[in-house]
Amino acid sequence: MFFCCNICADILEGMLNKVKDETGWNKIDYLELHGNYSSGRTCTAKSGNEEFKYYYRTYGDGRVMEYKKL
Repeated sequence: MFFCCNICADILEGMLNKVKDETGWNKIDYLELHGNYSSGRTCTAKSGNEEFKYYYRTYGDGRVMEYKKL
């Protein structure tokens, strides 16, 4: 997977860990992201037959501005 910078890579890693913590999953098989930096991203994570949807938006330095389960 390619990232434009370390901040973006760290954001994704942090979100994947948050999803695993909230769901109890030990792995994520699939991740779909829609949106962008300014409007935030609506995401669907899947593990096996289970699905978890969430939204997040970050500041330019990678800190989470907003996060919510959908």
